[in-house]
Amino acid sequence: MNLGETKDPTSKLVGIGFVIGLHILIVYALASGLAHQMVEVIKSPLETKIIKEEKPPDDDTPPPPPPPKLVAPPPPFIPPPEISIQTPQSTNAITAVQHEVVAPKPPPAPAQVAVVAPPVHVPAGTDPNKYCPRKPDYPSLSKRNSEEGTVVLEFLIGDDGSVKDSKVIQSSGHPRLDEAARSGLSSYCHFKPATDDGKPVQTWQQLKYTWRLED
Repeated sequence: MNLGETKDPTSKLVGIGFVIGLHILIVYALASGLAHQMVEVIKSPLETKIIKEEKPPDDDTPPPPPPPKLVAPPPPFIPPPEISIQTPQSTNAITAVQHEVVAPKPPPAPAQVAVVAPPVHVPAGTDPNKYCPRKPDYPSLSKRNSEEGTVVLEFLIGDDGSVKDSKVIQSSGHPRLDEAARSGLSSYCHFKPATDDGKPVQTWQQLKYTWRLED
C-alpha cells in the first residue's frame, strides 16, 4: 500500500453532508421542543393496568330490593295563639234577678177502662103445661105391656121457639116410651126463646116427662 495515495474525494463529501444534516436535525428538534417531549417520554415509566374480567350475574341471584318509600313528615303543629278578651266591668250596675215560680204539672189522669156490661140474659120459657098444648101419644104396645117410666130429654130451642134438636139424657127403661116423648116434644111444643139484651138466641134446655098408665 502506497502511503502517498490520496483517498476518494466523493466519499469524503458524503460523510461531511451526513454530519451537516444530523446537526441541522438536532438544531430543529431543539428549536421546536420535540426533543424535550421525547426526553420526557423516555424518562416517564411505563404504566401497566390489569383489567379484571367481569363475570355475568347468575340467574339465581335475587334482584335487589326496591328502594324504601320516603313519606314526607307531617307539618309541625303550631298551636293557635291564645287571645283573651277582657270584658269591661260596669261600675254601679244593678242586676235584676227574676224568680219564676213554675207550678207543678198535675199527674196524668188514669186511663179510663171501658167497662163492658154483660148482656142481659133472659132464659127460655119451658113450662110444658103452658107451651105444650098437647101431650105425646102413649104407645099402644107399651099400654098392653104396662110399660111406665120417666125419661129426661135435652132439646135445643131455636130463636123462633121451635125445637131444633133433642136427645135422651136418661132413659125410662123402655125405648118406645123414650122415642114417643122425644117425638111429641118436637111436634106439639113451641117454647119461648131465650134473649140476650132483648135479642132471641138459641139455648139448650132439659125436660123430664113421666109415663104413667091410668087406673
